[in-house]
Amino acid sequence: MAHTVAATISIHHRITVLCGRPSYDPTERRPWRPYQTENVDLVRIIRAGSTEFPRFNMKSRLMNYLSYVLLALPRALFLDCDVVLAMTDPPFQGIVGAFVAMLKRKPYVYNIRDLYPDMAVGGSIVTAGVPTRIWEKLNRWALGRAERVIVLGEDMRARIIAKGVEPSRIALIRDGAEIPPPEKSLPPPDPEVIHAIRGSFSFVLLHAGNLGFYGAWNTLVAAARKLSNEGVGLVFVGDGAQRQAIQTAAAGADNIRFLDYFPAAKIPSVLAAADAHLVTVKRGLEGVVVPSKMYGILAAGKPIVAVAPEETDVRSLGVKQGFAVAADPDKHGELVSVIRLLMADSRKVKSMEAAARAAAPSYDRVAELQKYLEILEHIRTR
Repeated sequence: MAHTVAATISIHHRITVLCGRPSYDPTERRPWRPYQTENVDLVRIIRAGSTEFPRFNMKSRLMNYLSYVLLALPRALFLDCDVVLAMTDPPFQGIVGAFVAMLKRKPYVYNIRDLYPDMAVGGSIVTAGVPTRIWEKLNRWALGRAERVIVLGEDMRARIIAKGVEPSRIALIRDGAEIPPPEKSLPPPDPEVIHAIRGSFSFVLLHAGNLGFYGAWNTLVAAARKLSNEGVGLVFVGDGAQRQAIQTAAAGADNIRFLDYFPAAKIPSVLAAADAHLVTVKRGLEGVVVPSKMYGILAAGKPIVAVAPEETDVRSLGVKQGFAVAADPDKHGELVSVIRLLMADSRKVKSMEAAARAAAPSYDRVAELQKYLEILEHIRTR
């Protein structure tokens, strides 16, 4: 998403992106350098030479974060700019961005992707204690310094308000999805992708995306086990820090499968392969993480099963607009009942598909990205 935001802003403004080395399945490897500069279209990119240890080990990930900050911070102080915009990857980058903006005496915009330290504590990545309390105080300081705090959903907005941020300084900008014009017909799905995902299952529940610390994975696995003799397949497409743990929990279940990511060109076929898509947020993380996969699913015209608390956007919006059914993230029996109802009611599934297609244009990525420009123009003119 950072690439898309930068590309949009660069249409009207000069933009420099200070980032680390690619770590999410990079398409190309670069030799280590303290700093590497390149120009991509109208965007100047400076890559700090952080370490690139595997992300699935927390100590290694922390080393990547720290090495990035040690190199990025001094470089940021000497970059000419009018506004500092920071996102939350690494998790404490929002604090670093506020510090840089203060030293440079520049306006600061804080774009929250995942809310930390709430995510680290609620996802059981770290234990609550003195370090996390200090982290929280620093993050509230960064929130207080921001002229605009950009959030991804209404649930996240509520979290930020609870931390003492004035509602007038919060801007809601959803990730959205590329919505094809009504007259454009989608290419037919790739049969090989469809077969790889569906296999011989009669009803496929698909979770496509990162298998991180935020999901109610045990609830999904327990529900799938209950449905193992009813033709239901639970398919995970993707990777992440929790994949191994989920695979261990699913051991011996013939109707639970794990597939690696497909190439980007195959994503439409992946989305089309499922009868319904799973979007999950475990209790305690409502508003801390806002899954962006919802928008691509809507654009594909597919139903959503929201295994998430009532406060989450995917559940509240989905149930209200008719494109989702919901289940408590702590009650696998409730999820089993919801899935059985969908399997028994093809008209319900069809109506959810129609509701998804009807809702998709409200989350058009182009329209959402324009809000970044509006925020920057407001700061510039002021």
